[in-house]
Amino acid sequence: MATLGPLNDFNAGTTIVAADMNQNFTDIETFVNTTPGVVQKDIVDAKGDLIVATSADAVSRLAVGTNNHVLTADSGEATGVKWATPSDSTKMPLAGGTFTGAVTFQGASPILLTGASTGNSYEITLTVTDPTADRTITVPNNSGTMALIDEAGNVISTQVFS
Repeated sequence: MATLGPLNDFNAGTTIVAADMNQNFTDIETFVNTTPGVVQKDIVDAKGDLIVATSADAVSRLAVGTNNHVLTADSGEATGVKWATPSDSTKMPLAGGTFTGAVTFQGASPILLTGASTGNSYEITLTVTDPTADRTITVPNNSGTMALIDEAGNVISTQVFS
């Protein structure tokens, strides 16, 4: 990088005239505007713009991103970074996906099934009574319909698994 050598040397007790000060400011402004390695303020033009390296000794402006996006590395971009929708591989996507391993649901009615997209407002809610001990319910390795009982303990469905 170039070195700025002031035109005037000001010492304590020296009378300073406006022309000398103006020349020093002009020299500094010229230095900043023409010296390689000094980043110019006009490279950015919006709140949130970033200055990024595009190669050795080269800089560029990365425009401010979209709300709720994150800056992520991307070697395919000229700047090496880009704004992107955040992804979290630890969370189930809103559509599709597979749970693996143990899954814990909390709440009295944590599972809601809406069935086919028929446009009605009906749904099935799987409700859990607050357990007083560890319980296990095993779904059999068979096809068929599971038996249901009503609140009074009467069997509603007697479908047998095959």
